[in-house]
Amino acid sequence: MDPQQVITFGQQGLMLLLTLAAPLLLTVLAVGLVISIVQAATQLHEATLSFVPKLVAACAVLALAGPWMLNSLVEYLQRMLQAIPGVVG
Repeated sequence: MDPQQVITFGQQGLMLLLTLAAPLLLTVLAVGLVISIVQAATQLHEATLSFVPKLVAACAVLALAGPWMLNSLVEYLQRMLQAIPGVVG
């Protein structure tokens, strides 16, 4: 295994990680920003007011994008497992 293959495998893994985490993180970030603006405008600072909507949004994103995320992970894992004989030998 040469260093270029290791770097390529690492880059593919990191790009997959960013691609799969982005929808969830961006949704929670957007919901948190909206809730923070509402809290600042109404001066209502309740901890559960920011937690519950983020949790609901995260569950909704996982329900909608979960099959795509799982499919992407399975495809990546299959490619990596199929590449093992070529890398070891």
